[in-house]
Amino acid sequence: MIPFSPPRIDDDIINEVVAALKSGWITTGPRTKQFEKEVAEYCGVEKFLAVNSWTAGAEMLLHWFGVQEGDEVIVPAYTYCASANIVVHCGAKPVMVDVNDDFTINIESVRKAITSKTKVILPVDVGGLPVNYDALMQMVQDPEIQKLFNARTARQEKLNRIMVLNDAAHSFGALYKGKRIGTSCDFTVFSFHAVKNLTTAEGGGICINMPKPFDNEELYKELNIYSLHGQSKDALAKMQKGAWEYDVIDAGYKCNMTDILASIGLIELRRYDAQTLKRRKEIFEAYQNAFSKMDWAITPIYKDTDRESSYHLYLLRIKGFNVSKRNDMIQRIFDKDVSVNVHYKPLPLLTAYSSRGYDMSDYPNAQALWENEISLPVFYDMSDAQLQEVIDAVIKSYEETI
Repeated sequence: MIPFSPPRIDDDIINEVVAALKSGWITTGPRTKQFEKEVAEYCGVEKFLAVNSWTAGAEMLLHWFGVQEGDEVIVPAYTYCASANIVVHCGAKPVMVDVNDDFTINIESVRKAITSKTKVILPVDVGGLPVNYDALMQMVQDPEIQKLFNARTARQEKLNRIMVLNDAAHSFGALYKGKRIGTSCDFTVFSFHAVKNLTTAEGGGICINMPKPFDNEELYKELNIYSLHGQSKDALAKMQKGAWEYDVIDAGYKCNMTDILASIGLIELRRYDAQTLKRRKEIFEAYQNAFSKMDWAITPIYKDTDRESSYHLYLLRIKGFNVSKRNDMIQRIFDKDVSVNVHYKPLPLLTAYSSRGYDMSDYPNAQALWENEISLPVFYDMSDAQLQEVIDAVIKSYEETI
């Protein structure tokens, strides 16, 4: 069976994890701090905070910004549930908008959805393709949009506009206008889950890129404390001679990354461009070469003038298929021992959100994308023979389905 997205676990990873275990530092320590430093350099940001998941990091930021009951956060209807769940956890309302044909959030739909209750826009880089960050940032700084902003906390007053929090769970290493993502929005949050391009088994991280008068160095310190129950010193700082005493300055979260996880990330990061992205791009191009010849295949956009994907998900669509035919084709592919997936079932189709009154008919483009999308396997250790097996299985399964 060809798997969908197994992690790359080799001797380099194993040896670094063992070294971390033998070092005596298994919680947040020197490896986590080194990982933060190297990711910040890679992304070109002043500061990067490692956390234990995308979800925990992004939710922490919403709470930090003061998102609460009565507020609204704009999210695309086409995303994983975590993007909206964190809004619900804050007591706020997810305001869903439709997406473009490339799966990215529709900018005009965002503009129409903004009200005096809007506190945050949360765009999602589905599959690893960056959204139009410049358009979003220009929008929130538009004087007419700024007039609508109703600050309810000191931090909101300090920013004096809607915050843009980029859900970059899929897009670590993607490019936007020639730069690696991380510097285009106020905050960019990554996932390092087991299926992601760069994994730490579980984990995530926050690129801190707030404008003045915010000080990103100070903001890193503040969020680092907030990620440790509001404790003024982490374990590494407390272990210094005579430095045992600490304070708790806020009722924070517990979402720090550990050195065991960071040890995996350090190896993955150091070979990311030269090995991981290189191989994933080769797989994408092989799929593209094969399926662009098929008049029934709608191949994904993964590179254009301004954007280059991280090559996380190959989002193939089948022209003219509805959900029933798509699912039939998926089963036929599985029967040929090839694992595939669907990204994603739109939020309004999930019980958690349909029961809250969201209606899929309000998001026609998301509906159209979901009905005929099939995600194909992409992983570093995929052999050329396996790649051809996937291509053959997809083509044959389509022929059997029509």
